[in-house]
Amino acid sequence: MQTLSVLIGLVCAALMVPGLVPLLGWLQWAVLAGCVLGIIFGSFCEKKIGLTINIAVAIVAILRLFLGGGVV
Repeated sequence: MQTLSVLIGLVCAALMVPGLVPLLGWLQWAVLAGCVLGIIFGSFCEKKIGLTINIAVAIVAILRLFLGGGVV
């Protein structure tokens, strides 16, 4: 579960970077969905590195969506 959570977090982080470009805000919604899945998997593990990665990526994605108005 820990490995899966870290893997999901790294994939979401890689997808988040192009989503920071204007007009690619829709990609942040996909990143958020992946982060929620990673947070669920990471919450069942003893080591919380996957949970931490997913929460950090989710916070940045939420801030980007907030600044961009939610869609753009």
